[in-house]
Formats: sequence, structure tokens, C-alpha cells
Amino acid sequence: MKYLYGPVKSRRLGASLGISLTPYKTCDFDCIYCQLGRTNNLTVERKEYIKVSEIINELRTWLGDNREIAQGLEYITLSGSGEPTLNTGIGELITEIKRLTPLKVAVLTNTSLLVDSEVRRQLLEADLIVPSLDAVTQGLFIKIDRPHPGINIEEIIAGLVALRKEFRGKIWLEVMLLKGINDDIRHIRKLKDIIEKINPDKIQLNSPARTTAESGIYAVGRPKLKKIREILGQEAEIF
Repeated sequence: MKYLYGPVKSRRLGASLGISLTPYKTCDFDCIYCQLGRTNNLTVERKEYIKVSEIINELRTWLGDNREIAQGLEYITLSGSGEPTLNTGIGELITEIKRLTPLKVAVLTNTSLLVDSEVRRQLLEADLIVPSLDAVTQGLFIKIDRPHPGINIEEIIAGLVALRKEFRGKIWLEVMLLKGINDDIRHIRKLKDIIEKINPDKIQLNSPARTTAESGIYAVGRPKLKKIREILGQEAEIF
């Protein structure tokens, strides 16, 4: 399979079948903690990097060959090795998946393009969106996510707030916490204020557990993760 991977089992999504919508490491972020390494195509250009028809043909074949496995899936997840919303066909793909199978569709996104109303519109048929938000100040955002020039954290936050107003499915906000970088309690309190405006259904706290794109990136200790969870409230979970 060229575009499908898994099924993958995770605490967050259960068993899910993944779909890549872009070539390897085509993204508008170059996150210091990425387990896939450095971004080799840093871009904000939206286009049909992979044709929807090719993905659907591959998915149809997989579903036909794996009927029993498919029955145990929780989601078909649009994510992969780049930013899925860079693919202009993502809305069409979600629609076609819905026609092909009753399985729920999840979209994992770095949130960068949600300021674009067309991108938000294309995601409306999904069942679950898992956007990430690692920082709420521009300085920390640039340090952690190393975005394409011109991407602004305030616009990202505005896009998340707009998504919550328009999207009727579930939103699980993911926060990647890095020791000594964005785990300062003052930043966490600012993060809490922003999260209250976004109003996600869940807040999922993560910390690196695998090799990261840059050396010297460390996980936050469990006691501090628990303290952060207490600050962020009952919707927060540690993963």
C-alpha cells in the first residue's frame, strides 16, 4: 500500500487505519519534537499532492481484502507523514470515505491552516478532529514548531475558535509538552485561558516518548504532567 498504513492501535483512537495525504515530510511546520525527523519540504502550498481517486481505490481494495480487521477499527485517520490539510482534496476524500464505509473519520492536524475558512469547511464531515497547540505565544511557537515564515500563532488560535463554532463533531486538542521549554506554569495558565476560548471536548497532554527531530528534547516528568492536568481542568488527559 502506498498511502495506507496500519491498522495502528493507540490509547487515543483505539485501532485505526491511517492515510497519508502528502509525500513524506511535506509540512508547514518543522517541529523540534517530530518523531519522523526534520521536514524536507517546508511549504504552505495547498494542492492535490496525492489524488483522491488513488487513495480511494487503495482503500476500497484494503477494505475488500480485510473485512474482519475492518470490523474492529474505530477510525480511519487522515494524518501520515505530513500535514493532511495541505492536500486540497481532503474534503472530497472525507466525503468519499463516508460513502464507502460506515467507519468514523478522524483528522490529525497541526492546526496551521484552520484560519482558512475553506479548510474548515472541508473538514466538516469528519467525526473527530485532533488539532495540536503547543504554544500560545509567538516566540515559543517559533521555537517549538518552527513554522513556515508568516504563520502566526494568533491566527492559529482564531482558526481553532472558529472551528469550534462551525464543527459539530468532536475536537480533542493535543498539547505536546517539552521539559524546560513550554511546561512553565505561567505558560500553562496562558494556555488554559486560550483553551477556554477554544472549548474542545478533550485536552490530550503528550510528552516525547521516542527519538525527536532535534537532540536535547526531553519529556516532562509525570508529577509535573499531573500538576498541569489539574490546572487545565477535568477535560485534560495524560497520554
